[in-house]
Amino acid sequence: MSGMAPSDRLTPVAEAVDQTVYYNAESETYHMWCDESEYEPVTTALPLAVSSIHGVDPAALEPLADSIDPDALNALVVDWCETTRQCAVDERTGSVSFCFSQCEITIYDDGEIVIYPDRATLVS
Repeated sequence: MSGMAPSDRLTPVAEAVDQTVYYNAESETYHMWCDESEYEPVTTALPLAVSSIHGVDPAALEPLADSIDPDALNALVVDWCETTRQCAVDERTGSVSFCFSQCEITIYDDGEIVIYPDRATLVS
């Protein structure tokens, strides 16, 4: 995945697994990017990011497996990484959304993870 650089609308607020978490004050969302060169899988990075947003220890969060199958999520992100590397994909064609620890999480196929804090249910 591209791990696209954040625009000037985002402010770095925290580090999670050596990745910066950014805040967008306009949309009140947090952003981070997956990168195929990162050692940690998305299912490790995501709980660390959410715990830093909530200001709690990662062990205080509900298990990610209560929200989504971690193996399936990792496989999906790895597949997106492979597809993006093999094809010059310049636009988003897929995403997955789910709720985790009072946040709505959306992971896009270009590697961007958007975290909507304090949204326990998905909005249709």
